[in-house]
Amino acid sequence: MKPVLLVLISMSEPSLAELGARFELHHAPTAQQRADDIQTHGARIQAVLTNGTTGLRADEIDAMPRLSLACALGAGYENLALEHARARGIVLANGAGTNDDCVADHALALLLATVRAIPQLDQACRQGIWRDALPMRPQLARKRLGILGLGTIGRKIAQRGAAFDLDVGYHNRSPRAALPYRYFDSPEALAQWCDFFVVAAPGGAATKHLVDAPVLKAIGPAGFLINIARGSVVDTEALAHALRAGDLGGAGLDVYESEPLPPAALMDLPNVVLTPHIAGWSPESMQASFQCFLDNAELHFAGQPVRTPI
Repeated sequence: MKPVLLVLISMSEPSLAELGARFELHHAPTAQQRADDIQTHGARIQAVLTNGTTGLRADEIDAMPRLSLACALGAGYENLALEHARARGIVLANGAGTNDDCVADHALALLLATVRAIPQLDQACRQGIWRDALPMRPQLARKRLGILGLGTIGRKIAQRGAAFDLDVGYHNRSPRAALPYRYFDSPEALAQWCDFFVVAAPGGAATKHLVDAPVLKAIGPAGFLINIARGSVVDTEALAHALRAGDLGGAGLDVYESEPLPPAALMDLPNVVLTPHIAGWSPESMQASFQCFLDNAELHFAGQPVRTPI
């Protein structure tokens, strides 16, 4: 018999068709469908596919006594009840490494768009405003790039920064001795040093508002903030205040605390570039993440260790 799979996130029709060929599939991308499917089929569900934002709660785990595998499609898993699942002996896996290049690409795209004011210049050009009437924008080359969180994505951002002759520094929970970048012992120290501050740290309670008012002020009026990690890492109200007060030069955000709603406090600010939590989305990365789940599920139900355990 096919394993019973509950999918809590929206997926394409081809992906759902492939899942349907391998599993008894229950697709519940809305809150109501999720509650209904867990109530109706919870006693039979053996695997759950979700993501870091959508998560999986402890009470939902308790409602699925046969659950033995919970997977996050992407790298993030901040809203999965990990310890509760582990106490039940549930195997946990994510899509680590499947969208790193795409996210790093997007981080540099946001950095360029924000520092060089690409969206604003596009609008000015369409309105017939020529360069003589516009302020000059700074260049990236030979500046200082600070990265908060030097995991796999952070390292790929650093590699891309090297192509712009950027001097790279970072803050992590601990130094990474094998890497050639300068280590700073706090986010604020990193912010004081760099011109461009890129957030690549994981979400969750441990990093909530790690980028707060003092850090934003330390980046400075000529500095720029980029966040491709999780919205919770940056204090939105402090960011809005810093931008309005001229304490920060600009921000490029792919993630925000209010998502999927846009960040209301930032919507009228001309020095902000926003994208809708899409940094990790590309045909290549989505296929890689999907295949990673298929591999993990196949290994798990064959009694073998998963490929990318959490």
